[in-house]
Amino acid sequence: MKEAARLINENSTRLQNLEIDSRTKRLEIDIMDVKGSFAIVVCDGKAKFTRLPEHGETKIITHQGKIKRVKFDEGEEF
Repeated sequence: MKEAARLINENSTRLQNLEIDSRTKRLEIDIMDVKGSFAIVVCDGKAKFTRLPEHGETKIITHQGKIKRVKFDEGEEF
């Protein structure tokens, strides 16, 4: 993601910070560089990226209009 948003802490957690261009206040993602399904969550000028599980649920929990946490519930087909 050269000109687009850059992942800041790529392997440390499931939710990864995305860098927002401070000059233009824009977030640009080159979706061709990212394989598979993913979600981007934006709140209070911060953006976070997460890959979605093959089988499971990803829940965005809010409190008073702000994102409180993102919960993952995964499983496998039997």
